[in-house]
Amino acid sequence: MSKFVLDVRGEQCPVPVIKTRKALEEHGECCEFTILVGDDNAAQNVQRMAKNRGYEAEIAADAEGKLSVHITGQEGIAPEQPLQEAETVCALPVAKNGVVVAIGSGTMGAGDDELGRLLIKGFIYALSQQETLPQTLLFYNGGAHLTCEGSPALDDIRSLADQGTEVLTCGTCLDFYGIKEKLAVGQVTNMYAIAEKMLQASHVVKP
Repeated sequence: MSKFVLDVRGEQCPVPVIKTRKALEEHGECCEFTILVGDDNAAQNVQRMAKNRGYEAEIAADAEGKLSVHITGQEGIAPEQPLQEAETVCALPVAKNGVVVAIGSGTMGAGDDELGRLLIKGFIYALSQQETLPQTLLFYNGGAHLTCEGSPALDDIRSLADQGTEVLTCGTCLDFYGIKEKLAVGQVTNMYAIAEKMLQASHVVKP
């Protein structure tokens, strides 16, 4: 099997994921891949995308601490086809048709910020009590604070995650606000994945 090296160091999110995905689509059945990345965020995003598409993917660091992602196919799996997510046993059913809730602020509505913070907390609590839950929660820009330590909505977001809702927070946003280490629920994601989730959703709800 031939080896394919892709250097995406210095590229900004979501370029590393997009370039890796294109390489997998073009050469996935015949190559082992080494993706050279510039930081941990890019490494995790590339690894997650590759695994979601049926590959084995491991993050490695050399003696100088430079990061790379090593990707290989799995026998019996068509690498270009995404794997189906394992069924999750939930207390409440997750939306079958892929409802995505996109939260881009720590407040809800325009006007008084204190009221807006109360409203977004109440909205997330109300989501957790629905008979049918959203498939995915996306948090970006100011909304990234809601998935971090100290968030008044953290318990309700954890409740949704425990019941099977996917919780994703923009890594660029976490870095911008300096709160990446405070992420307390869900996973870090990138703008390519956020766009993909929205485009593939049956409905996108933006409170």
